[in-house]
Amino acid sequence: MFFVYAISSTVRNYIYVGLTDNPERRIGQHNAGYEKTTRAYAPFSVLLIESFPTRIEARVREKYLKSGVGKEYLKGLQKS
Repeated sequence: MFFVYAISSTVRNYIYVGLTDNPERRIGQHNAGYEKTTRAYAPFSVLLIESFPTRIEARVREKYLKSGVGKEYLKGLQKS
């Protein structure tokens, strides 16, 4: 199984979208500051986690969520 996740910074206006086979570990890495690209935006809250049977399907969804339309969708979830 592969997972696409979206996390939102609790202190700044920033949404990160990623793909992993272990979302708990990966989001923990973001919150612990292990990732250079997201370190300045930690801590994070989870907006979305979706599972897919193949990496290819997960990558298609990840690319959509990183697009302009996908980011707008995630911003709508953020307000909920």
